[in-house]
Amino acid sequence: MHLAIDKLEKSFGKRAILKLNKLDLQTGETVGIFGRNGSGKSTLMKILFGTMRATASSLYLDTVPFDPATTIARKLIAYLPQHSFLPGGFKVRDIIPLVIADGEAQNRVFYSPGIASFENQRIGSLSMGQLKYLEFLLVAYLDHPFLLLDEPFSMIDPLYHQVIKEVIGSLKASKGILVTDHYYENVWAVTNRHYILVDGLLLPIETKEELTKHGYLPSRR
Repeated sequence: MHLAIDKLEKSFGKRAILKLNKLDLQTGETVGIFGRNGSGKSTLMKILFGTMRATASSLYLDTVPFDPATTIARKLIAYLPQHSFLPGGFKVRDIIPLVIADGEAQNRVFYSPGIASFENQRIGSLSMGQLKYLEFLLVAYLDHPFLLLDEPFSMIDPLYHQVIKEVIGSLKASKGILVTDHYYENVWAVTNRHYILVDGLLLPIETKEELTKHGYLPSRR
C-alpha cells in the first residue's frame, strides 16, 4: 500500500507550522523524521492519524483521495502518541486482549521482554517507562498497514531500546512506518529514508552530518 502527501499545510493563527509538498510512505519501508522541538513532527502525525485537521491538504492512498478522519482510516493507520492513552484501572494482562484481537499478536506482547514483571499490575500503577513500553508494543502489533511512532524510545529504560529496534525491524517488511524521536541514533538505525523538518519544510537527508548542517545537532567545533 502507498500513502502519499502531495500537499499538507498547517497554521495556528498566522504561524505556519507545516508547508509540505511531498511525502511518500509505502508498506515495506521505515521513514525517519528529525526536527527540533516545535518543528511540527507531532502535528504531522496527528494530521495523518486524523485527530487534527490540516489547514490544507492533498492526501492519497494508492492514488485514491484519502481523509484521515474517516472510519476506514482508523483501520489502516496506528499511532503511538507522546501522551498516554490507556485507562488506568485495567490490569496489564486484561488490557492486552482488549486492544489486540489476534491471539498470536497478543502473545507477542505477553512474551516480550519485561512484560511478565508487571503484567499483574494496574495500568495506573506503572512507571512512565513501563507504560510507554507497553503502549509501544500494543500499537506496534496491531494489524494496521501503517504505523506512526512519536517518540517510541523516550522515557523508556534504555535496556528496552534494543527490543524496540528489533520489533520495528521485524515489522518493516509488512508495514509502512513513520518514526520520530530525539534519540536520533536509534531512529537512524531502524529507518531506510530520512527527512528533517525545517521552517515547516520536509527536507530529504542522506547523512547524519546533515542533521548538524540544518541545526538539529550542535556543531562539534
